[in-house]
Amino acid sequence: MYQNIEQLNAASKEVMDSQLATVSAVSKSMQTIATETADYAKKSMEMNASFFEKLMGQKSVEGAVEVQTEYAKAAYENFVAESKKFGALYQDLAKEMVKPVETAVAKAR
Repeated sequence: MYQNIEQLNAASKEVMDSQLATVSAVSKSMQTIATETADYAKKSMEMNASFFEKLMGQKSVEGAVEVQTEYAKAAYENFVAESKKFGALYQDLAKEMVKPVETAVAKAR
């Protein structure tokens, strides 16, 4: 398969470089996901604290229901937006993880 040791070394270096690039890209993607998760958790906790303060300040059932309704709507919209963002981040992560396989298949053809 390999005519000489130089070809074997070159092929090994190419595979190693490819793997290192993939590990670096996956690591960067995971860091982005971790950062986004922390930001979402912080924002969610702040939103919950604000809701609780508003709820405790209500003097009527109607006011409490209105505050609850506003909170539920905002929480749902925030969740949907964050879910889309996380979906895209995980999709990018999956693409990075598959790149070495795609490259190997392309070279084998």
